[in-house]
Amino acid sequence: MKKSMKFLLTSTAVLTLLTACQTPSNQANQTSSTVQSTQAVTLERGVWEDKLYERLTKIISENGKLSTGYDANNKPYAVFDWDNTTIINDIGEATFTYQISNLEFKMTPEQFDVAIRKNLPSDNFAAEWNNKDGQSVNIDKIAKDLLSDYTYLYNNYSGMKGSQSLETVKESDQYKDFSAKLRYLYEAVGDSFSSDISYPWVTYLFAGFTSEEVQALTTKSIDYSLADKLEYQTWESPETLKGEAGQVSVKFKTGIRSVAEMQNLYKTLMENGIDVYVCSASYYDVIIPYATSSKYGYNVPKENVTAMRLAKDANGVIQSELDSNYSQTQGKGKTETINKWIASKHANKQPILIGGDSNGDVAMLSDFPELKAGIIFNRLKATEKGIGKLSKEAVDTYDKTPLYFLQGRDENKGILLHGRETILLGKDKAELLKK
Repeated sequence: MKKSMKFLLTSTAVLTLLTACQTPSNQANQTSSTVQSTQAVTLERGVWEDKLYERLTKIISENGKLSTGYDANNKPYAVFDWDNTTIINDIGEATFTYQISNLEFKMTPEQFDVAIRKNLPSDNFAAEWNNKDGQSVNIDKIAKDLLSDYTYLYNNYSGMKGSQSLETVKESDQYKDFSAKLRYLYEAVGDSFSSDISYPWVTYLFAGFTSEEVQALTTKSIDYSLADKLEYQTWESPETLKGEAGQVSVKFKTGIRSVAEMQNLYKTLMENGIDVYVCSASYYDVIIPYATSSKYGYNVPKENVTAMRLAKDANGVIQSELDSNYSQTQGKGKTETINKWIASKHANKQPILIGGDSNGDVAMLSDFPELKAGIIFNRLKATEKGIGKLSKEAVDTYDKTPLYFLQGRDENKGILLHGRETILLGKDKAELLKK
């Protein structure tokens, strides 16, 4: 009996000694672990507009994993556009420009001719896209010029069927005509025809690539564009090759920027148990490397990216036609995509948060009555309709109980601003709404 008591006392003493000898750092780690498991991760203040920041913080608190009724098997979720929402400027446009600048095409001249004509009406482009002589232009005229230029490049560039270096072939008038007219065509199509025609059109030029090749091309484009200047650039076709379309000129934006506040918002939502999805009108394989790679700081799961999809042949080679299994991810197609591919993973619940910037985002910002907030990145669009009308609603309801919140930005610096006003590229004054 005494021996047993002695053993018990000894064991108790050892336990006490071990507890007493525990290091402060070990105790701190245990405390930290306990705190982390019982406290929500807070959204960084950044430069979010004040009321928007308050609303985002509240949404995360009331719907995150520590909220009452949270179901880890049926998480709440948020949906965001990519171009000019998640980032500054448009990675689809930047990749298209990079494609032209580096002659990254995998089509024969005949295939190229099919791709650039795909689903385009033969109507003249909007009057603002008349050539330098004031004459109207249409796809039949400009396609003939582009086919002639592309055939020359195809037969001479070493990256295709020829032997000349990229530097050499870019000195030719045919390349100068090709680059200006193809970049012009993108802008003219966008301003002249409906979104269901113009949005998919640029994706058809990936025909001949595999998904892996497009993603590799896009990665090079991202890296280049992140370092490129944020400015307007003008390309003009040479007077020596007027062709059918005549001499044309096009002005467009260069450069892209990642947005620290959006990177942190994605991270904070996910760490609080709220799933994040991307719904973009750019091509799927253009969005994937930017959205999913840890290199760029967004870390969206690949399966959470929805975007334009193209058909492929049996060997995985992209074709110049949309994949009929998917809706176009613009306009009502974004709502259809959310319902079919996203809500279906969440017991058909609606998104609690949506972010967008353009007319292509209006449907998804408007079609979900259970939405708790819509972020509109202010691009100073006309307020009579579309995203401009929603922007005006955000201003009109600001001192009431707003559903929509404007977030301003400075397009010259590629950053968000602490407020609702935006400074457009090339301007120095912040504005709230387009006058």
